Amino acid sequence: MRAAHEAVAYVGLGSNLDGPVDQVRRALEALARLPLTSVTARSSLYGSAPIGPQDQPDFVNAVAAVTTRLSPLALLDQLQALEQRHRRVRQRHWGPRTLDLDLLCYADLHLSTSRLTLPHPEMPHRRFVIEPLAEIAPSLTLAGASLTAWRKHLCDQTLHRLAP
Repeated sequence: MRAAHEAVAYVGLGSNLDGPVDQVRRALEALARLPLTSVTARSSLYGSAPIGPQDQPDFVNAVAAVTTRLSPLALLDQLQALEQRHRRVRQRHWGPRTLDLDLLCYADLHLSTSRLTLPHPEMPHRRFVIEPLAEIAPSLTLAGASLTAWRKHLCDQTLHRLAP
């Protein structure tokens, strides 16, 4: 399950349970220990209101850039294993969680399978992804548009920087 070459991928991180700031910081450290993968950049931490059910705490979010030799599905497997190590329980769609890791982009790959869609289909609609992504990859384009252009189309989602 190795990629033929190194690829740059972006991973979205989020948590709103059990010390979310610490959950995200520990997950960023754990990303650097994934096999055949290194973290090349990480955004500041951001606070955001939940999307979906509002009867839950606010989220802490970040984005990391990684260079990996893992295939997209092998990287997804590693991310899901990391979620499980953080005791993620999937009780309801968009519900609270100790750790949520989303593979946002993998090189310039477009993929649609039952397990993985790349780029992440909801990414352009989420300020808590676009803002941290723009912080670490300002020249990245999604579907032919700059992150600056995507920012203009975001709905009014509350987002505030928590820590570098």
